[in-house]
Amino acid sequence: MHASLKHLALAGVVLATLSACGGSGSSGNFFPFLPPAPPPAPAPPPAPGSIDVKLIAFNDLHGNLEPPKLSITAPATGGGTVPVPAGGAAYLASAVASLKAKNENNAVVSAGDMIGASPLVSALFLDESTIEAVNAMKIDFNAVGNHEFDKGQTELLRMKNGGCAKNTALEPCRVNKAFPGANFGFLAANTVKTDGNTLFPATGMKSFTKDGATVKVAFIGMTLKGTPNIVTPAGVAGLSFKDEADTANALIPQLKAQGADAIVVVIHEGGTTTVGYNDKSCAGLSGDILPILNKLDTAVDVVISGHTHRSYVCDYGKTNPAKPFLLTSAGQYGTLLTDINLTIDTRTRKVTAKAADNVIVQGEAYTSGANTIALTDQYPVFGKNQEVAALISQYLAIAGPLVQRVVGSLTTTATRAQVEPSKESVLGNLIADAQLAATSPAGKGAAQIAFMNPGGVRADLAPAPGGNVTYGQIFAVQPFGNSLVVKTMTGAQIKAVLEQQFNSGSNTVAAPKVLLPSRGLTYAFSASAPGGSRISNMALNGTAIDPAANYRVTMNSFLATGGDNFTVFNQGTDVLGGDQDVDALEAYIKANSPLAPPATDRITVVP
Repeated sequence: MHASLKHLALAGVVLATLSACGGSGSSGNFFPFLPPAPPPAPAPPPAPGSIDVKLIAFNDLHGNLEPPKLSITAPATGGGTVPVPAGGAAYLASAVASLKAKNENNAVVSAGDMIGASPLVSALFLDESTIEAVNAMKIDFNAVGNHEFDKGQTELLRMKNGGCAKNTALEPCRVNKAFPGANFGFLAANTVKTDGNTLFPATGMKSFTKDGATVKVAFIGMTLKGTPNIVTPAGVAGLSFKDEADTANALIPQLKAQGADAIVVVIHEGGTTTVGYNDKSCAGLSGDILPILNKLDTAVDVVISGHTHRSYVCDYGKTNPAKPFLLTSAGQYGTLLTDINLTIDTRTRKVTAKAADNVIVQGEAYTSGANTIALTDQYPVFGKNQEVAALISQYLAIAGPLVQRVVGSLTTTATRAQVEPSKESVLGNLIADAQLAATSPAGKGAAQIAFMNPGGVRADLAPAPGGNVTYGQIFAVQPFGNSLVVKTMTGAQIKAVLEQQFNSGSNTVAAPKVLLPSRGLTYAFSASAPGGSRISNMALNGTAIDPAANYRVTMNSFLATGGDNFTVFNQGTDVLGGDQDVDALEAYIKANSPLAPPATDRITVVP
């Protein structure tokens, strides 16, 4: 049979069979050869028009692992205020986790000074304990601050990368023999090496996804450009600190090219206000952050700041309508967290709403003197993160006996508060006396004068009711681990370094950085006199300082290399190294107990 006829015959058989079985519309059991078409797939949900992103920020932790015995004055229910006890790394970790749980699209950042100028449980261990505690908090980025450079850039690199290389007088890895370094990013966009590269990456990026849509937030991390003036020069040798606004503005085009929908500047520089920790009016905003904000590209959405240890939440557009940034700071020592919420439009790729609140990290009550600051149910109370609490306990167990060791006694509290108009402090003068005593034994080259920098005095020295003071207390006063240095300087050079109190680096006539002098040295200053002639009547033990004569002068190693921009100290000769500064203070208190703190009568202010 012809092939085409065969096909027609077969088709007839099929049709006959279908007819006999009632066809596809009958109630029989016939199943057609081809299955029915599957139902259409459900349409994908429409992409969200916006994505909410939560940023969680803190700054100036300074290794405060234990609760710092500080409170936040907060509005009380029904009017008035209530002190809320705040801080402690175990509670900070829980507060971070609590905020994270409110939005899985989150990032946690620190605006610098996470380490440095730390209490003993951190400083004694080169701040390894703080890095490990923050590792447990699972943060994303830290913009390095000036205090991260306290022990030099090599030690700072160890903080990031881990290991046990010895870069200081203290032994590393005394608790964790395999110190891991930070598991979060260090950012340093304006810290540039001689080869033109930044010490740490300039930026970080984090993506957030919801229902198939993705947005990206870019972070630019920086420290203040004045860092070389306030850290040990040797620690930042070979580094330059570029203008903050210029640095950020230059990075923005490439971040936009990488798909950044929001730009966040995390900067270790800040300001002050005249209102409370969460007052959105931001009244009285002032400080070195303002000229930076006024130069920043308006593509920046949020500026997370630090350095001044002040807390604020500011719509900067109310101050400068041309610069509508959200400006925040979380104060100091882990007492606050800033909860920042952004809404990002997935079509226009822009931030359409932003708001922030400073959240008090309330954890436990504390007693200070005769006062007890109790927990309050008017604000959330956070529990201890057990991983962080166990870590701190491990370090405290080793530090504990040293912390509690009594070194001597005082007749009254020695405060670091500056008295007006001379700006001396009782404790600063006491430390200068201690350093003079440690470096003036009988013999050739004995020191005759000592100077202490006010920024190196980090806490008051308050004796217990019986007058005793402990090693932990004096370490809190001087946590930097500086050594003493003795140099020969002429009378003219001593006058020149005192003139630098008013007109060098960040020092100004309106805000001088007054060196604290040891006993026997007296002088006068006039803020109204011309630069270079403000210092007068210099005398040592009642005898006028001879400009041409040589004197042996003690300072700490920070000042010895021109720290705080006292560059004239670099001109000293016949350099002789000495003890650690904290050891000198301990020896002095022990030798003179019960020690009466000195008066503040060494500097006279004249018209």
